[in-house]
Order: sequence, then C-alpha cells, then structure tokens
Amino acid sequence: MQPNTITLAVDIANSGSTTNEVYNRYEETQNRTTYIGSGHTPDSRDSLTLYRTQPTRTGNFKGVAKSAVKFTDDVEVSGVDSSTTLAAPMILEISFSIPVGTAATDVKHLRQRALAALDDDSVMDALNIQLMV
Repeated sequence: MQPNTITLAVDIANSGSTTNEVYNRYEETQNRTTYIGSGHTPDSRDSLTLYRTQPTRTGNFKGVAKSAVKFTDDVEVSGVDSSTTLAAPMILEISFSIPVGTAATDVKHLRQRALAALDDDSVMDALNIQLMV
C-alpha cells in the first residue's frame, strides 16, 4: 500500500530549485487511490490518482503489469468571448506497461527518460502550447 501522504519535490520553474507539494490520501477503491493537495476543494480540484491493472498470464508469458499516475488541476481560462472565465481541468497522465519480470534497473531507466523529456522545456513547450509533433 502507498503511504497516506505523498510529498513531491517539484521544480516549478525547471530551474533546479524545488518546492515540496504534499498530497494526502483522500479516497481509495479497488485498483485506484486518489490523493488531494492542500488547495483541493470540490469545485477546484488538485488531485493525484494512482491506478493499477493486474497482469494476466497467457501461455508461458507472465503478462503485463499496467500502472498509471494522473494529476488533475482545475485552472481558470478565458472563454471564447474573452469577457468571461471558466474553470477547466488540466490533466497529465503517465501510464506504464511493464512485462512481468522486467529488471528494476530497466524500469528506472525508462522513468528517467520520461523525466528527461518532461524537463526539456523546448520540446514540451512546443508540444503542450503549440501542439507541435
């Protein structure tokens, strides 16, 4: 079981300086646990959700363990007419599909590659803001 509190050292400006963001266990169901940040309210979400799917064996193959992390953060954005604002969810999902038996070092290498991509502002800003692929 995951801890009741998850503290993430977040480099908000991608400058090398981190700020701790704390998420507390809020709700759990089978194969899913949701944590909320200090600013979470029913009408302004700040959540972290962890998911899992158990592997299914097929013949001699041990199956694939699937897991995912999802951040949901409601933000204020301008409406089409620009005289109004509305709340909309900003969502980041990271999902994994790892064959059972994969070495922990190989999984860590994959995660580190993902972090490197997410930390590359020139790639991610072009993708996220301008939708360049």
